[in-house]
Amino acid sequence: QLRLVESGGGWAQPGGSLRLSCVVSEFTIHYYGIGWFRQAPGLAREGVSCIDTTDDSTYYAEAVKGRFTISRDKAKNTVYLQMNSLKPEDTGVYFCAAAQTPNYYLGAEEYEDWGQGTQVVVSS
Repeated sequence: QLRLVESGGGWAQPGGSLRLSCVVSEFTIHYYGIGWFRQAPGLAREGVSCIDTTDDSTYYAEAVKGRFTISRDKAKNTVYLQMNSLKPEDTGVYFCAAAQTPNYYLGAEEYEDWGQGTQVVVSS
C-alpha cells in the first residue's frame, strides 16, 4: 500500500494562491499516476488534475485549466499542485491519490491509494 500525505492547505482570498504538496512513500510499489481530487462540503469528490509518472504528461479539469499547475519532483517523491487565481468554488478538501493501473484519468474509482486530505478554503 502506498502512503500519501498532503500538506499546504489553508485559507486564501479570491485571487490568491496556495501550493499543495503530496509526499509519496513506499514508492517501490509501482504507480502510473498521481491525481489531485477535491470534495466540497455535501458534494461528490471530483478530479482536479493528474500527472503521469512515466512521461510527466498532465491533465486538468476544465474548471481549473489555466489556474492550477501540477508538477512532480522525482527526487523528493513529491507531487505539487500550484493553485493560482483561486475562486470560492475551489473550496474543499483536497486529496492526492495514486493509480496503480494504466487506465486512469480523473475518476476517483481509478485510484487505489489515497492521502488523508488537506482543507482549502477560499473566501473574502
